[in-house]
Amino acid sequence: MSTQGFKLAQLFKGDRGIWAMVVLFMFYSLLAVYSSSVSVAFMKYGGNTTYFLRSQFFMLLFGVIIIVITSHLNYKIYSSLANIIFAVAVALLILTLFVGVRINEATRWLEIPGTGFRLQTSDLAKVALVIYLARVLAKYQNELNDFMLVTKVFVVPVGIVCALILSENLSSAMMIFGICMIIMYIGRVPVRFLLAYAGIAVAGIILFALILTVVSKDNRVEVWKNRIEAFVSGDSDPDQDYQSNQAKIAISTGGLFGKMPGNSVQRNILPQSNSDFIFAIIVEEYGLLFGAIPLLMGYLILLFRGIAIAKRCDTAFPAFLVLGLVIMIAIQAILNMLVAVGLFPVTGQTLHLISRGR
Repeated sequence: MSTQGFKLAQLFKGDRGIWAMVVLFMFYSLLAVYSSSVSVAFMKYGGNTTYFLRSQFFMLLFGVIIIVITSHLNYKIYSSLANIIFAVAVALLILTLFVGVRINEATRWLEIPGTGFRLQTSDLAKVALVIYLARVLAKYQNELNDFMLVTKVFVVPVGIVCALILSENLSSAMMIFGICMIIMYIGRVPVRFLLAYAGIAVAGIILFALILTVVSKDNRVEVWKNRIEAFVSGDSDPDQDYQSNQAKIAISTGGLFGKMPGNSVQRNILPQSNSDFIFAIIVEEYGLLFGAIPLLMGYLILLFRGIAIAKRCDTAFPAFLVLGLVIMIAIQAILNMLVAVGLFPVTGQTLHLISRGR
């Protein structure tokens, strides 16, 4: 190996399979974000059609820098900082409720003054919870049959995060809770405990929705209700199901081979075509064979590589950390794809590593 090649290998250390998937996702991200945003960029930024392409490139570059930095840190650092990271995430969620940026009738973002950069604090909370759960699962492996202990140490922190997210983002709160339940199941928390917590969570959501409708008319309960009812009944309301219908049109017209890059029609019609529904645009332009299947396989490979890494870990914390992170990425990606093809209610979840960053 040449000196330059050795230096690159040292810089981009880690699993080569995972790095390959990161490159694949970045490739699709740049192409899809550019194609889906070109018309908006032309109208909003004085004919500068590459505005979102450049913005996404720098966001991805920033992401790669973070990956490189974190990959060079000893995993024990994350364990020692787990409680602090969790506390910071909770504080940011609380801050979002009071001074967050409101977009599409939901307050989910904090804007860093003077930069225009927006952080969706629920995304940080997801990572913080995974790190926290990995730490406490490793610490209390021999005490997981104690219901009160598990409730206090595991479920209360999860409940706090989900409660802070719930009012503005039901789908994220439910997804985070589900991911945490899966992580706890893998960590050997008794199934009877998990079923009890799931029942409490359902009852809590129903009670919260009822209280919210009584105390405030400005809430998202009606949006939740309409989406769930439309999905369960199968009745299509042109107004309520506009996004879902346009996404289905994009996917169905893409066929096996797609319309080729830059030839999407629905990108100018489908709302959130560069974020929540970017998968539909990718399938429309690249088809089933070159769009949908490679992406789905990419996320599955990422998941299986994570499982393989976890099996090689000598201690519990890094194994739970790796499993938690890859499960989180894979589940959100699959949910996003299911929404795009109409097999799950509209949730507003982005496609990790591909959707446009803010």
